[in-house]
Amino acid sequence: MLEIQEIFNRLQQAFGDRVLRLVTDNVDPWIEIQPGSIAEVSRFLREEPDLAFDFLNCISAVDYFDPKPRDPAAFQPRIELLYHLTSLKHRHRLVLKTTLPRWKNNLNGDLPELPTVSHIWPTAAWHEREIFDLMGVRFLGHPDLRRILCPEDWVGHPLRKDYQMPEEYHGIPLR
Repeated sequence: MLEIQEIFNRLQQAFGDRVLRLVTDNVDPWIEIQPGSIAEVSRFLREEPDLAFDFLNCISAVDYFDPKPRDPAAFQPRIELLYHLTSLKHRHRLVLKTTLPRWKNNLNGDLPELPTVSHIWPTAAWHEREIFDLMGVRFLGHPDLRRILCPEDWVGHPLRKDYQMPEEYHGIPLR
C-alpha cells in the first residue's frame, strides 16, 4: 500500500508542474492537479501496475460562490471537483482535486469545461452527467452528456449557489 506522499512524488515525476500540490492536513488528504490534465493523470493512476486505481468511488463538485464576500479582492469564485479513487488490488485510496472557474472565460452563463474520464472508469459517465445537470460543468468527450435528474428543457443548474428557482415549469407552480 502506497502512502499519499509516494503517489504525489510519482505524479510530479511523471507530470511536473501539472501536479499543483499535496494537502495532507485534512481528513481525506488530496492532490491537486491542473484541470486539463485530469484524463491523462487518471489514465496513469489506473494503468501503472503499482498504483492500479481501478475503482472510481465518486466525483463530487463544490460551488464556491459568495455574492457578497468579505474581501472581494481575495475571494475567487470557483467550482472544485474531487475524484475519490481506490485501488482494490493494493488497498490504497486517493482524492484528486481540480479547480475550475465558475464560468468559462469569465462569461456569465458559459459553462466551464473539463475532459471526461468516462473512458478510464466507465462509472464516471453517470457521475459526470449528474455534475453537468446540477452544477453546470461540461465534460469534453463524454459519450452521452445530457441531464440525468432534471428534465431536458430545465433551465439552469440547481446546485449552483446563485441558482434562481423558476416560478413555474410548464404551467405548474413551483413555489
